[in-house]
Formats: sequence, structure tokens, C-alpha cells
Amino acid sequence: MPLYFCKKTMKFKYDVLVIGGGHAGCEAATAAANMGARTCLITMDMNKIGQMSCNPAVGGIAKGQIVREIDALGGYMGLVTDATAIQFRMLNRSKGPAVWSPRAQCDRGKFIWEWRTILDHTDNLDIFQDQADELLVKDRKVLGIRTIWGIEIYARTVVITAGTFLNGLMHIGKRKVEGGRCAEPAVHHFTESITRHGITSERMKTGTPVRIDRRSVHFEDMEPQPGETDYHQFSFFGPQRKLPQLPCWTCNTNEEVHEVLRSGLADSPLFNGQIQSTGPRYCPSIETKLVTFPDKNSHPLFLEPEGTDTNEMYLNGFSSSMPWEIQLEAIHKIPALRDAKIYRPGYAIEYDYFVPTQLKHSLESKIIEGLFFAGQVNGTTGYEEAGGQGTVAGINAALLCSGNEPFIMNRDESYIGVLIDDLTTKGVDEPYRMFTSRAEYRILLRQDDADARLTERAYNIGIAKRDRYDWWIQKEKNINRILNFCDNTVVKPNIVNSFLDRIGSAPIKGSMKITDLVARPQVNFKNLSEAIPSLKEAIEASPNRIEEISEAAEIKMKYKGYIDRERVFAEKMHRLEDIKIKGHFNYSELHDLSTECRQKLEHVQPETLAQASRIPGVSPSDINVLLVLMGR
Repeated sequence: MPLYFCKKTMKFKYDVLVIGGGHAGCEAATAAANMGARTCLITMDMNKIGQMSCNPAVGGIAKGQIVREIDALGGYMGLVTDATAIQFRMLNRSKGPAVWSPRAQCDRGKFIWEWRTILDHTDNLDIFQDQADELLVKDRKVLGIRTIWGIEIYARTVVITAGTFLNGLMHIGKRKVEGGRCAEPAVHHFTESITRHGITSERMKTGTPVRIDRRSVHFEDMEPQPGETDYHQFSFFGPQRKLPQLPCWTCNTNEEVHEVLRSGLADSPLFNGQIQSTGPRYCPSIETKLVTFPDKNSHPLFLEPEGTDTNEMYLNGFSSSMPWEIQLEAIHKIPALRDAKIYRPGYAIEYDYFVPTQLKHSLESKIIEGLFFAGQVNGTTGYEEAGGQGTVAGINAALLCSGNEPFIMNRDESYIGVLIDDLTTKGVDEPYRMFTSRAEYRILLRQDDADARLTERAYNIGIAKRDRYDWWIQKEKNINRILNFCDNTVVKPNIVNSFLDRIGSAPIKGSMKITDLVARPQVNFKNLSEAIPSLKEAIEASPNRIEEISEAAEIKMKYKGYIDRERVFAEKMHRLEDIKIKGHFNYSELHDLSTECRQKLEHVQPETLAQASRIPGVSPSDINVLLVLMGR
């Protein structure tokens, strides 16, 4: 598809220009284009669009919720994952539904081409293979970019999703090689073209493990970890998974492994001063684990397939930047990997990111109008966090072009809302990874109800299409039908007491609503419907997605008290969200506030009183002072 060319001015012109074809860039570009904005995606390599730079897996604790939210908004990560999944699991099933999290191992190659196919068939979207070299700005307003080939591409908005490529520097032992990813060049000059306008950049670090040839693995010395084959998946809207499901495998390091690794610590760039930047605390390298947990004799490892048609496997848990010979020797001390052949060693990478407190909640820069940032350039880690940001940035870039208000999600609406609020309010001092513990309204942000929370909002702004909206409305009607049936149907002791006795639940003495029975911990739709045929008929009356709809209805019923209580808390916080304070105060003159508070408020410039309350260093007494000053 050619660039949108204006013959009169001899310029390439767009509404939205997206820099980078990773997970944030793909979601940003499709979101903007689907909202009607003329969009161009600039990528260094069209054959590596949506590349899974590290683990070829999507989802996980809290991350799976983000992917379901992207899907509910009309994004594509869930659809691409389902189309390329080779192992699916729902994590945390033994716990409550607030923390259930889907995860899927994907076919790395098929994931890329599934994304490429989507992009190629998206209206209003052009793709151009080139590298950004200079951000074009005038009067603190973005104009476009100049590429390394001197091509100037103009746009009303620019979304930067450059991942780890900005001044990327890779490390294996004492050797350093410039690059944004293994065998791919780093991007120089682009960071500097942004920071000269007053935007602050800093450095972070991440890494990736060795890749192993499955033909050299002794699987008899490993434990298989099969996937699940029930109805659960990522997309609310897409077809069921179609690729064969492959097992993952587990094993452990041992003291011999640790001894080899310790012998190479002097040459580790993490400990010899070669790497100065901060890495992800929750995904440490194997050498970091040894230093941090010196008393542990072993660490778990997970050997995961990279695809259906390749022998390449990913050794999860063995991220490293040690010298390659140390990595290989240590791996060979693991019984199952004693003859392992590696495709490539693990490596660390340092890269530039931009301080996210310089962003509005729309992910637009506070300093340069029309400039948006999404993904790892905001100090995050993970495909899911990147995709969520990309979706929001793309939506808001398109909305800005059309003169509409920005699309902002509150902390009780989505994990994406929590993520963006944390970034823009608190900032980062290490690569930010989402966890369920970061959300104060976990019971409202379940993976099962992302469509209930977001699809109608997405439809109203034009990102979710009519077919997806109608699909949700049909589901909602059937959930409510089941809820009404259970709330209006009473059963007598002679019908259910034998069943209750069998499952170890106390008998009832009088008639009871099905709703009240389902609230019991031992009771669920599956076992109760065997005792009450009319309930089974009500559940199976749904025209499709019977399991999905019944699960959603059961969760609403069983956890109603918790959901209602959390909603009350959220509504109380909304009162503070409604109090706008941006531009209301000159914080440096408010001597009733602590010095730290004044400095933090001056730096962040919060939009609302609620956002101010979440800034580290701002105390409840400071909030009370602001309330008094506003006459509240």
C-alpha cells in the first residue's frame, strides 16, 4: 500500500504516524485506522512485525486481563494469540475469579504473520519500511518525522513505540554490540531529536534466555506440563483456537549449575559495572537469582516450544548475560540438558525510555502537542503492557485529529487504566510490570467481564464495530436472563437436601432461592443443575457460548456481595476524580503543604484530586489542605 501523497505540496501527509511495528505499534496503528484516521506505520522490517522478542507467550497474572481488555476494546492481541496458541492455561484457578489469568504459549513465526495479515487488510492504514531519525517539531507541536533516508513524512499526530531500539546496546559477558534486538540495528539520533525539546529520557535494561534445539533435550528427565483444552481463550469475539496444543516441560537447576555460574560472575556485565541501568525486578537473570538468593540450591526452569514447525525451544528462567561459554557449561550440568545444543546464548540489552510522568492520561506528551508514547519507551516491560498502551495511544491520537475529547479509563474500569495512571502519576524506577496487586479494585477487573466493562464504551467512540457490540449485547441479555431465573426461582428442601448432603453442605429448612444456594462455597452451576433440571434448561437456553455465559452469571451471583462492596469504594473515589485541579494552584506558593508534596505536585501537575492523592509523597493531610483551599 503506498504512502498517502499530496501532489500539490509534494509531501507525504497523514493524521497519525506510528513509529515502530512491535506490540504497541501494531495496536496503535490498527486502533487509529479503524477509527477513520489516515494512518502510517513506520517499521524497520516488515517481516518482523509483532515480533515476540523474548518469550513467545502472551498473558499471565494480570497480563492476561490486559489482553482481554484490548480485545474488548476492539484490539487484536487476543485474536492473534488465539489464532497462534500452541498451549493455553488459565492460571490461578485454585483461587478466586478476581485473579484468574489466561496465558498462552504461541507459535512465534505464525504470530508475526497473523499480525502482518491483519495490518495488510486494515483500511486507512499504510505500512512503510524505514527508520525514524529526526522528530519534526515546530512551536511545541509535532509535525512528523525525517527518516534515515531523508524522507519527510508529516502527520497531525505521532505515536512513538520504539521498544528497546533507541540507542540499544546488547551485552554477552564483556562484549558489547549495538542493536535493538539480536541481529537488528539500534536506532541512533532519534532520542536526541526528542529530548532537545525538553522531554527527559533515561536508561533501562532487560534480557532474554538461551534458545535450545529440542532434538538435543533428554525429555525423560523432565516433567511435562500439558495445556488446557476447555472453552477459555483470549478473544470474546474470535474463533476457537485451531493449532495443536503442545506441552511445556519443567526441570530445575542444581548446585553444579550454580558453581559454574558463580565462576563467571566476574565477567558478568550485571556485576562488573558494565551495565548501570535498572532491570526488571520480577524477571531476574539466573545470575541475579544466585546473588539475591544465595541459600537456594535450585531454581525452577521451564522449557517451552517456539512453534509447531520448529525445533527451537525457549528456556524460561535462564535469562542471562554471562559469557556464552559459561551459559553453555552451566546448562550442560542440568541432567535433561546435558547434551543441549543452543541456537543462541542469552543476552542483556540497555535502551532509552522517556519519563512517563511527562505524559497526560491520554499518553500524549505534556510538552509537545500531538506527540504520544506507548510501550517500553514509557518504562514498561511486557507485550501486554505495550499492547494496552498502544491501543489507548492510537485511539487518542485519532480522537485528537477529529477534535474529540480523549479516551481515559479509570482505575476501576481496567488494568490498562491502572497501568497508565501508575505511569503518569507515580513514574517508574524499574521496568514496570503489571500484577493484580497493583489494582485496588481487582474484583471489578476480572478477566471474564472485560467486555462488560469496555465494549460499549469502545463502540460509542467508534473503535469497536457493530458486530462485536451486538455479540456482547446478546451475551449480556443471556447473563441477565439466567440471573433473573435464579433470583425468581425457589426450591424446596425435598428437591435439594439430598444433593446438599452429598456435597457436604447444610440442608435447608424452608424454600430458598437458587441465587442463595449458589452463594454457598460447595455449590456451583454444574453440580446444582444436575439436581434442578429447570436450572440446567435455563443455562442451556443460551444460543451460543453456553459455558462462557454461565460462568459469567455464576461469578456475578456468587460474588455479588464483594462486587457491590468494591463498587461502593470505587464510587467514593470517583468523587475525588470529579474534582479537577489542573491549573488551579501555583503549588510552589502553597506553604501549608509539605515541601515534598509541593515538589511532586509541581512536577506531575495532576489533573484531578484523586490523581494527586496517588502521587508518592502526597499525604492525606495534603489532600485535605487542597480540599479546604477549594472550598470543599
